[in-house]
Amino acid sequence: MPNWLLPENIADVLPSEARKIEELRRLMLDNFRLYGYELVMPPLLEYLESLMTGAGKDTDLRTFKLVDQLSGRMLGLRADMTTQVARIDAHLLNRATVTRLCYAGSVLHTRPSGLHATREPLQIGAEIYGHAGLEADAEIQELALASLALAGFDAVRLDLSHVGLLRAIIAQDAAAVRDEAALYTLLRAKDAPGLRALTAAYDPVTRDALLALPNLYGDIEVLARARQVLPPLPGVLKALAELAALAGSALGRAEVAIDLADLRGYQYESGAMFALYVPGLPNAVARGGRYDHVGEAFGRARPATGFSLDLRELARLLPTAERKHSIRAPWGSAPELKEKIAELRKAGEVVIQSMPGHSNEQDEFECDRVLVLADNGSSWILKNLG
Repeated sequence: MPNWLLPENIADVLPSEARKIEELRRLMLDNFRLYGYELVMPPLLEYLESLMTGAGKDTDLRTFKLVDQLSGRMLGLRADMTTQVARIDAHLLNRATVTRLCYAGSVLHTRPSGLHATREPLQIGAEIYGHAGLEADAEIQELALASLALAGFDAVRLDLSHVGLLRAIIAQDAAAVRDEAALYTLLRAKDAPGLRALTAAYDPVTRDALLALPNLYGDIEVLARARQVLPPLPGVLKALAELAALAGSALGRAEVAIDLADLRGYQYESGAMFALYVPGLPNAVARGGRYDHVGEAFGRARPATGFSLDLRELARLLPTAERKHSIRAPWGSAPELKEKIAELRKAGEVVIQSMPGHSNEQDEFECDRVLVLADNGSSWILKNLG
């Protein structure tokens, strides 16, 4: 095997693709700032117990683990930055008011998260801490949709779900509470026969509600059907009202779909959840939702909601960036030449100096002008290349 081969689902990013990714990163972070989000940069690795605090089993399975050569303790390479940012909010900033934070950086996964997915996503996201109201969820959803609009996607589908439904339905049934993990697995797979078998001894109201969940998916009208077939428990009514409000706020900006059995993130989330899909990609391009209980694991309970997406996956769907017009200049140390090149670069021009004996060959730049010495032999002028 050649020694330059990379592991499966790990790849180098070449110039034209790297440029698309970096431009997206800058565009989104600048937009986050316009909403008042502050940038933080968590470390790539932490002690494993810190990294896993508040994280679900899925995150644990996706996390690379290694031994610290200095302390002998187990370290983890982050698979998700959300809990790291929650730790920063809880212990380092320790603010009493609403805090808006954003981040961008590489994460590593032991296994790819979906078809053709990389194991080294470039995660970018935003989080709001300190406000339990639906206003925070609505802002995060709006910011996620705005991020995709900035990237040029106008055909977006928003899938909404709510973990509060399952918890409210099973809360009064001890057998169902005991089987919560199994119910989560069956509902996520929409395994109706498995659900019927597991719930055979449940309270009839609980059982009927659980069996109805896998069929409650579709457009926004699903919420009206849900109100008819699900028990009118306070938690159920609250969850349906929140979903209706979030769906209403997205109408006109995205195609809205509801799936009340979609429980991805159930171990981690605590309220409304969403996923965004765009044409050309089978996996969700962005995911978000409320996770109020994560802060408790750090000793400071704080309402929290946020979203994240993978810039590398998003960039793959974008057309190849146009080559940037640039200027070719000769190599030289003459003060007049250096001064002219500095002047052009200060004005935002790309000036590429040719190394002696070599021609220019770049994927990103197209030299359509050349810097030449004027007839007077003392000044440098631009000349268009045919």
